[in-house]
Amino acid sequence: MSRCPELRPFLAELEERGDLRRIAAEVDPHLEISGIVQRLMARAGDGFDTPALLFENVKGSDMPLLINLFGSHARMAAALGVADVEEVAARLEKMIGDGPPEGIIEKLKALPKLKEMAAMSPRTVKRAPCKQVTSKGDDVDLGIIPVLTTWPEDAGPFITMPLVATKDPETGRRNFGMYRLQVFDRNTTGMHWHLHKDGKRHFEKTGEAGGRRMEAAVALSCDPVVAFTGCLPAPPDMDEMWLAGWLRGKPVDLVKCETVDLEVPASAEIVLEGWVDIDERRTEGPFGDHTGFYSLADEYPVFHVECVTHRRDAIYQTIVVGRSPQEDCWMATAIERIFLPLMKKMIPGLVDVHMPWEGVFHNLMVVSIKKSHPGHASQAMNAIWGMGQAMMTKVIVVVDHDVDVHDPKEWAWVALCSIDPERDTQFTKGPVETLDHASRAFCYGSKMGIDATTKGPDEGFERPWPGRMVHTASTEALVDARWDEYAIDDGD
Repeated sequence: MSRCPELRPFLAELEERGDLRRIAAEVDPHLEISGIVQRLMARAGDGFDTPALLFENVKGSDMPLLINLFGSHARMAAALGVADVEEVAARLEKMIGDGPPEGIIEKLKALPKLKEMAAMSPRTVKRAPCKQVTSKGDDVDLGIIPVLTTWPEDAGPFITMPLVATKDPETGRRNFGMYRLQVFDRNTTGMHWHLHKDGKRHFEKTGEAGGRRMEAAVALSCDPVVAFTGCLPAPPDMDEMWLAGWLRGKPVDLVKCETVDLEVPASAEIVLEGWVDIDERRTEGPFGDHTGFYSLADEYPVFHVECVTHRRDAIYQTIVVGRSPQEDCWMATAIERIFLPLMKKMIPGLVDVHMPWEGVFHNLMVVSIKKSHPGHASQAMNAIWGMGQAMMTKVIVVVDHDVDVHDPKEWAWVALCSIDPERDTQFTKGPVETLDHASRAFCYGSKMGIDATTKGPDEGFERPWPGRMVHTASTEALVDARWDEYAIDDGD
């Protein structure tokens, strides 16, 4: 695989190795494509590596549709230009170096200013293929894009993998975030940014400053690293395009928009330009979300599209979300592994972290620590609840350093055998994920921590703590060496 390839070369490489399937049959973007993806994802639970899919004949559009690009560990790593995402984690660990936990975030923010890191800063180019076709004003028609309606009760078609560009009205700093867009008609969509997102913060600051409109641009089908960067929990005000440049090992090229004072990745296949009215709201949703439940209809700002530019032969990349496994599961796992070194720097004694897919990324985090003092597990929980997007974690389970947090048979067994529920469960209140339909209020509710670590006299446990039953390596080697003699497998 090439080092962080552009989208089209990446597809060519995937196809060459049999990891991309072209579908020539006509398919309907209304439910049929998502139905095909769900049939495929059902096999992912059996260990099958689902291929990327390129639908070449989508009803109602001339654009082919790409989906499941990141839907395997191998493709996710290849998109980042590595054999394993742990290589990216190792690069991050080396980059941030040593230092006190409280200074890590400030150090990260300062990295783009360092001489050796400035070379990764984005650069502006004058031309890009996404400018080959331009439609403005009354000629704008979002219907040319094969936007999916993915679940039966969805309110309509949703653009689910947009890179939304906004600008802080005070500082001028840009932000790129991934906020879903319900297509209302030929030139308007919803703008579903969550309460704690930078795009919403820019929107509110624009209104507070007396502005009536905020410019926005949406880049679709960017190169894989740039698209992935829109999902990353970057520190506030860090330029995501610098982070993408660091991941790629080369700067991201940006190109100026035609009608708004914003720049977008030049690698985009399609660009939407327009503005969001500060006072206008429209009912958006319901939408079948990554929780496996429908997020309910609510009032959200409206994005007015005044200009669309795209390649002549543009490819529309999208994603289906829903109950795991889905394509975003592999993306979330990559984020988990890449940012583990950062969490280790900020939480003393942290060994490993895992967010099981069944916990839909924010409902469960299993953490292992090298316990060194009374209350260490509680310290780790509170640190996580005070850390960026991790503050949304509904349940945290803390186990000892020698427990494999990636093996549910192990950590669940150890945890359930190691807790006294009243003693080892703690609750706190605070912000929760917008999509948590069970919380007591919108974006506000309770969170639970479970201390499943070994207890000792320093935490008031006076009895001996038993060891776990496992065979030694010598016994395993003996049985392995003589396995054929036992003839247990005969007749299989």
